[in-house]
Amino acid sequence: MKKSSNGFTSILIPGLTVFISSACIMIIELVASRLIARHLGSSLYTWTAVIGIVLAGITIGNYFGGRIADKYMARKALSTIFILSSISCVIIIVLNNIVGEWIWLWTLSWPVRVFSHVGLVFFGPSLLLGTISPVVAKMAIDRGFSTGRTVGDIYACGAAGSIMGTFLAGFFLIPAMGTIAIIWTVGGVLLLMGIVYWVRLWPAYVWLIAFFCALFLGTSSSSEGAQKIGESILLREKKDNSILYEDETPYCYVAVRQISQNPDKREFIQDKLRHSEIIINDVNNLQYFYTKVFDGITKILHPKGESLSAMIIGGGGYAFPQYLEKNWPGSKIDVIEIDPGVTKAARTSFGLSQKTSINTHSLDARNYVDDLLRKTNDNANLYDCIYEDAINDYSVPFQLVTNEFNKKIYNILKDDGIYLVNLIEIYEKGEFLGAMINTLEKTFPYIYVLSEGDSPKNMRNTFIIIASKIQLNTETLKKWYETRGIEVWFLSDYDIQKLINQRKQIVLTDNYAPVENLLAPVVLDGSKGLLTKRFREEAEQFAKEGKYTEAIGKYKKMLDISSTSTIEAYNEIAILFAQQGNFDEAVDYLKQALTYNETSDFKDNMGNIYFSLAVAQQKLGVNNEATNNFKNSITEYKKQLIKTPNSLKILSQTGDALASIGNFNEAIPYFEKVVNLNPSIVENHFKLAQAFEFANQFDEAIQSAQNSHNYFYKQGQFRIAELFTKYIDTVNSKKSKNN
Repeated sequence: MKKSSNGFTSILIPGLTVFISSACIMIIELVASRLIARHLGSSLYTWTAVIGIVLAGITIGNYFGGRIADKYMARKALSTIFILSSISCVIIIVLNNIVGEWIWLWTLSWPVRVFSHVGLVFFGPSLLLGTISPVVAKMAIDRGFSTGRTVGDIYACGAAGSIMGTFLAGFFLIPAMGTIAIIWTVGGVLLLMGIVYWVRLWPAYVWLIAFFCALFLGTSSSSEGAQKIGESILLREKKDNSILYEDETPYCYVAVRQISQNPDKREFIQDKLRHSEIIINDVNNLQYFYTKVFDGITKILHPKGESLSAMIIGGGGYAFPQYLEKNWPGSKIDVIEIDPGVTKAARTSFGLSQKTSINTHSLDARNYVDDLLRKTNDNANLYDCIYEDAINDYSVPFQLVTNEFNKKIYNILKDDGIYLVNLIEIYEKGEFLGAMINTLEKTFPYIYVLSEGDSPKNMRNTFIIIASKIQLNTETLKKWYETRGIEVWFLSDYDIQKLINQRKQIVLTDNYAPVENLLAPVVLDGSKGLLTKRFREEAEQFAKEGKYTEAIGKYKKMLDISSTSTIEAYNEIAILFAQQGNFDEAVDYLKQALTYNETSDFKDNMGNIYFSLAVAQQKLGVNNEATNNFKNSITEYKKQLIKTPNSLKILSQTGDALASIGNFNEAIPYFEKVVNLNPSIVENHFKLAQAFEFANQFDEAIQSAQNSHNYFYKQGQFRIAELFTKYIDTVNSKKSKNN
């Protein structure tokens, strides 16, 4: 055969074809890491799985592509492959929504869980797109082009397309469009390529119509009907009406979700992780344990009124920086938050004022510290406190936990400065925590570690490491937390040494920091929590529909996942039996919960168990035992209220338990606090008025009901207001009879 020696134009169409297909592969690969982050977070495991799965798909696709090229006409084969690839892009969206909901995957080890999710969703499209290059190369050679040059040109165009796709997705498409829009765009491009290659392929036009219908159902924001249909066929995620703000930044998916309206409590989400919580217009009401620990140490070392120089690594929702700004006015507060999108979300929906005095630096903390060290000549750039809040169990910026970085931190702290690191660990595993402690000890003379005092040592927990240049008075710290009802466990020297020895005294360095491997047990335990959440949600939905047998079945699946899930499951099963009038079964399961608690190292949910058991025993006429268990529930609830004094649920339950044993006078303050904290709940207003009534305080009951009437009348809830008017008449009648 005569070989053509045409130049660039001779290879243009084959080269452009491979360029586009290779660009699409890389765009999908980058989008894959972002798309699964909402289910699996972003870590070395997710990136490893994505890269490995995509390369495997391309490899196998190349293998089959060569055989397709030998057997079928190139134009028709390429048209078919492009159409199938377009279909597979839409299937990515559907599969990602389906696979993310498959509960059985959460029972697998974390690496297998990640690999399975990525493989199920992205292997197919990678394989299909991988078949294109061999078919195009065969097509070009069949046209008479030089074999060696043709293969080289095809490889070069494919590599150039991969480079372009990488840059286009990473630097432009993801921040500009978002992952779902990119998937639809790639699907559209592949569909167009399929039609171009074989205009007469009628199935292509069927898919063209179906594609645009699916696009409308999956992306329309104007039609509520289209949104519901799109959700039902999994072309879009179910709409969460509690989401106040969401965005896809160059670094992660960011959302702000409203937990409650009154008070206006919100949580800040990055990818799949809840990063922080805040009550709008009440920044002093710190929600997370570690922020309360930060607060105590800061107040002891730097009482209010003193100016403070603080650096926070990782802005998140800016909850703690806002707290520092309010309580140490005039202080220098630098937040190092690499993602401007996070700061924007905090300003838009998480209470961060546009006029804040907080200084935000949008770059990696390692770069910021390096720049600062180059500029530092005196104490003007030195910090009193540095708070590390950029570490989570799914993604650890390893460059911020090494010995080299710790030395830099040491050099930008004042002589009495402290460095506080917040992280998640399991004490009995403790590999990452031990490595962190051992690494910090190479730089700082004093290391202290504390955690939540009432949490079990075999479960995930928050740990705070205090690395200090000066010795701290731990007794003063303990007393500060105790007086505020914050249960804190200060690890002893023995406890700390045990952690250090977990990984044979490993020191994290820039050259060796296997953080994902060290945290693997924590991630696995976290998957148990997610599995529990899935079962709970399904059980609650069945219960709402009155399908009690199915709900009980889901709760039974929670048994033995963990200590907390087992105790919760026993309690919820008992409640469902009680709702069906089967109090004997309810008592049996509640007693099983108590027995399990006795053998567990973590006494959880005890107040609810005792309360539910007492209610069931009342129904069975076992009044003495019921009274004792109501008293037990009150004791447990009061312990919980020390830690969470404004918990509406626990306050109301305490009042209910007290009222159940006839102690109405003591129940009244609890109901009053519930009503004051959240006056929108009608039931609590009646509980308060009735507590006064049953305590024979009729005037107070009438006044309470009148206040409730006035509140709901002002809210425009006239029917509810009328109920309180009738209740006042009833109490007045009872009062007259008693007189």
